[in-house]
Amino acid sequence: MFSLLNVFRIVAFLEGVSYILLLFIATPIKYFGEDPQYVKLLGMPHGLLFIAYIILAIILGSKLKWKTKTLMFILFASIIPFGTFYVDKAYLKQVS
Repeated sequence: MFSLLNVFRIVAFLEGVSYILLLFIATPIKYFGEDPQYVKLLGMPHGLLFIAYIILAIILGSKLKWKTKTLMFILFASIIPFGTFYVDKAYLKQVS
């Protein structure tokens, strides 16, 4: 079945994709194309994935006994475009 780590990796991937779509596709369409429909469509799922990412990172961090600095970096990566992909490659693949 799915381990907590696998669920976190899936959520991290989806959160990263939704963030990129929101920043680089939906937002320019909203402001340059004057069509807010895509921001409304992607905003809620991205928000839910962001919250799930934060919660799962905290739970996984306590289970894997991450240092505070590591946990803070992983949490901070969720607000940087492509940050969750880096976290997956640099931190999560080492654990599995």
